[in-house]
This record gives sequence, structure tokens and C-alpha cells, in this order.
Amino acid sequence: MTTTIGSASGVPAGAAGVLDPAEVRGDFPILRREMNGRPLVYLDSANTSQKPERVLQAMYEYYACHTANVHRAVYALSEESTRMFEDSRDTIARYAGADRRGTVFAKNATEAINLVAYAWGLRNLREGDEILITEMEHHANLVSWQVVAGLTGAKVRAIPVGDDFRLDLDALDHGLLNERTRMVAVSAMSNVLGTINPVKAVADRAHAAGALVLADASQAVPHLGVRFDDLGADFMAFTGHKMLGPFGIGVLAARPELLDSMKPFLAGGEMIRDVTLESSTFNDIPWRFEAGTPNVAEAVGLAAAIGYIEAVGMDRIRAHEGMLTAHLLQRLSEIDGLRVLGPTELEQRGGVVSFTLGEVHPHDVAQVLDAEGIAVRAGDHCAKPLHRRFGLGASTRASVYLYNTTDELDALATALDKAKRMFG
Repeated sequence: MTTTIGSASGVPAGAAGVLDPAEVRGDFPILRREMNGRPLVYLDSANTSQKPERVLQAMYEYYACHTANVHRAVYALSEESTRMFEDSRDTIARYAGADRRGTVFAKNATEAINLVAYAWGLRNLREGDEILITEMEHHANLVSWQVVAGLTGAKVRAIPVGDDFRLDLDALDHGLLNERTRMVAVSAMSNVLGTINPVKAVADRAHAAGALVLADASQAVPHLGVRFDDLGADFMAFTGHKMLGPFGIGVLAARPELLDSMKPFLAGGEMIRDVTLESSTFNDIPWRFEAGTPNVAEAVGLAAAIGYIEAVGMDRIRAHEGMLTAHLLQRLSEIDGLRVLGPTELEQRGGVVSFTLGEVHPHDVAQVLDAEGIAVRAGDHCAKPLHRRFGLGASTRASVYLYNTTDELDALATALDKAKRMFG
């Protein structure tokens, strides 16, 4: 039985060559909305992406036709639901370049990172050990390590960001990476600067020093098509809602042998093999780390999002974003007093462009843009240390994805000119 919603097929044309956003925009119902009497211009995909009909249909069909708890019953409907859930894991693991045994579902990338911080860090870090993060990390890949460091006596140190908005890897050779380093946690792509970090080079150095590596790929998987088996990291976290999928589903890709050596992060149902009043034995991986009823519909939705991305073609998406980013950088360069944060070279950055507009507060900028129907992010973007590094409390951020157009970026530039005039 199949149930659908809406009139769009949810399946893009998938033709080779240049991506025309007109191919896909009809698959996103929200893009038909108006805001403040103007067509919605959505430029906040680094925060969360919009969802195509294909994803909405997949989740609706699951709830309408297949709902049953997984792994816990022998009746046909439950077995059907379990197959859908585990088939989704197979799809996601394949796309992420991970072993299915090393593909753990979490509710978001933040929980996936915390899983590593607690299940590995809390049991392996000791006083005097060091955790190396970077100055451009999202709070999810910083605060979790600070908390675990406080519980274990370990110390958190940071790879600095240079004036060129790139990691200062020379600092690794000057004592920052040493025999006390146990974990290196690094963003694959900055959610503020758009900087694409050389995770493989960092991982090679870290492994030579005896440290493990966790890559936060929340921006890199959706926009660069980064794969775990290419990064050289030991752990990789990403989230579904930034890659056309639903909220409530994230993924930890990890080396299975590391997960095998780790104790559970959360305890309760599903993650056990046997329980007595005195003790418990734990399930195999990955289910050992998936306590309680899982987000089944969300896993199905993320698998559908991956199917959509693959139908469009990741190479086409990346090329389209590169074209949009070049156009956006050019238009922003024409606005006096506007300062862009991040590399200017396209090969060093993704489609995340943060900026300041003179002395105008980013929140005021965002409100003017909102009045024009343009949605952008304003604030510290969960990266306070990075903003302080550049003497800022906040910035405005525009981010693009496969459904954006150059006309929308032109509308942004026009609205920014208006904001500049309004605030003198």
C-alpha cells in the first residue's frame, strides 16, 4: 500500500550537466510560500535545509501504513517496520562510506558527538591528557569535550585560526599536537566561515601521535558529499535535517572496532542482550548505542533524502553551490562597508557566507531582510569563540543549497543596500 501527499512527484529529473534549480524547486512545497507579501527567499540552509515531497511522502507513508515498533515483536507489521528501519541504515551507511555496524543513529550530530565524548572520552581520558579542538568549532564539538575534560581532568586545547580564515596547521608542529593528545575533534567545514578543513592531513598527523580523530561533518556531508572512508577519521558525525531530511535523526559513523571497545552512552531498553536484577549484558553494535524506541520514521525520511540527493547528483549540487557562492561573494563585494568572513577562494570554502555590515547589528540586518521575505541567520551561529577571535559578537549568515537561484542572491544584495541606507 502506498500513500502520497501533495501533487509533486518528489523525484528530480536527474539529468546530467549543470543543475537548473527550476528542476527541483517544485519539489519543495515551502518555496511556494510568501513572507510579508513577498516570495520566500530561503538562505539559511546551513541552519536547516528545506524538505522535498519525496521525504515528506516517505515519512507519511511509514506512519500511515507501516507503524509498529522495531526489533520487539514477531508479528508481520513489526517485522516490516524493522526491515524499513534497517534498510534505511544500509542506505545511510553506504552513502556515508561507513560500515553498517559502525553506523549509529542519534537524534542529531550533537548527540552523536556527545556519544563519543562520554562513551569513549569518559572512560579513556585521564588527568594530564589533552583534547585538541579547533578555534572554529561549533559548540557541539567544543562544549561536549569541555564537560568531559572537567570530569576526567583532561585539558582542552585549540588549533588557532589564521587571519586567512584557515586552520594554522603549523601550530601542530610546535607542541600543540604531542604525546598527551588523545583526541582531535575538527570540523570538516566551518558553519561560519565556510572554510573546508583538511581533515585527512590532520588525521594523518594525529594518528602518528597516537590520537584518535572525530570529524564534525554536519556541513560537509550535505554540501560537499564528504564520506567517512575518505576522511581518515575514526568518528564522523552528521545530521539529517541539514541534508533535506527530517529533524530528530543524526548519525555517528565510526570504526566498528572502536565501538566494540566502548560501553553504552545511554542505558535502557533495546541496547541490552540480557538483564538480571544484579547486572546487564549489552547488545551488539550499533544497537548498543541506540537505547529506547528509535526514530524510525526519521531514519526512513533520511534515507529518502539521500535518494533524492543521489537522483539530482552530488557533483551537480556542489557545482551549483560553487556558482551561487561565487555570485554571492561578487554581489557582497559591491556593498561598501560590508565585510565577508571566510576564504575568498572557492576551492577553500563551501556555500556558507557570513558577513558584517558596518556598524549595523546583525539582528537589525536580518530584520530588514525578513521584511523583504529573505530568511538568513543572525547571531554567533553556535561559534562564540570564533567570533571573538575576529573581534565580533555576531554576524549575519547567508547559506545556499540546490534550490537557490542567482535571482534570490540579487534580491539579498538589494535588501542589504536598503538596510545600509536605513541605518546610515
